[in-house]
Amino acid sequence: MVAALGLGLTAPAIGQARSGTDYRNEIAHNRAACAPGKGASALITITNIEASKGKLRIQAYRGVKSDWLEKGKWLNRIEIPASAGTMRVCMPLPGPGSYGIAVRHDVNGNGSTDLTQDGGGMSNNPSINIFNLGKPSYTKTRFQVGDGPQSLTIQMRYM
Repeated sequence: MVAALGLGLTAPAIGQARSGTDYRNEIAHNRAACAPGKGASALITITNIEASKGKLRIQAYRGVKSDWLEKGKWLNRIEIPASAGTMRVCMPLPGPGSYGIAVRHDVNGNGSTDLTQDGGGMSNNPSINIFNLGKPSYTKTRFQVGDGPQSLTIQMRYM
């Protein structure tokens, strides 16, 4: 149901990575990064978290086909302890542009996707099924961000 969320350009482009070193940034969660005046970010409300165990892995991707859910092509990653119910997370982004967010709940904290217990969700809450193998098109998950925080809600899904 949910895919394993694996979760460089020569000229800078707004909202896009400028070089290979701009990918794979593991960052600490900091809600203050979503305050007005702090720049582009996504203020994510994650709902339907089933258990207060394991970790949530939240990854931001450029909203383009060549990067969406591709191994090593995530821009920023935040890992935090899971809390059942609803959590709010701030994901800083490189600048205004098009992005997609993928969330995985690694319930047992083993670092692997266990389809029978782990959960997942994506920006815009696209349908996830056997036909798209848990990897809906980037066109269904991307959203636009301006100079400030963009609010969105991601609903977690479990088998």
